[in-house]
Amino acid sequence: MSGALRMRVCLVVLSLALPVALAGCGVRGSLEAPAEAKAQGVATSPDAADAGPKSAAGKKPHRDFLLDGLLR
Repeated sequence: MSGALRMRVCLVVLSLALPVALAGCGVRGSLEAPAEAKAQGVATSPDAADAGPKSAAGKKPHRDFLLDGLLR
């Protein structure tokens, strides 16, 4: 193999392996709100928006969004 071809093969392998390696880092799912935000009731993550059937917290009011007309 010539030096230029070997360099190209290495670049292709690295360019394919890097996204796979980076995709494995992290947790799948939504981000978790900090404990302080959950305690104060200011957490705005999708998981924190639903109080749940057994919760003493009331239902959170709807916050208007620019694309509500398309989404609802």
